[in-house]
Amino acid sequence: MTSRLRELIQQLGEAIHESVIESEQIAGVVQDIRKHGFDVLLMLEATIGLNEVNSSKKGDDGENGDESGADAGSFTQNDLHFLKSLRISVEGEDGQTEPDTK
Repeated sequence: MTSRLRELIQQLGEAIHESVIESEQIAGVVQDIRKHGFDVLLMLEATIGLNEVNSSKKGDDGENGDESGADAGSFTQNDLHFLKSLRISVEGEDGQTEPDTK
């Protein structure tokens, strides 16, 4: 990761932080909670995922095709990881089958 990219990620984190602390809606709810006799500790976690865009995956018209570069209807590794984090398996992927929801 380049130093410029790290700087941009840092700026994104700072922008998220500023958005939260400047939010009138959040401030109002925190104030209401304090009126009910509670102190508020707000901790947020942001996960920033980066996927490098490969210019060789552009379509014939110069536009980006499917952002995953995969066939329509198939999942990228990021998709599969996300679904697995939700305890969802996908039929035909990694030999797993979809769980029975009935």
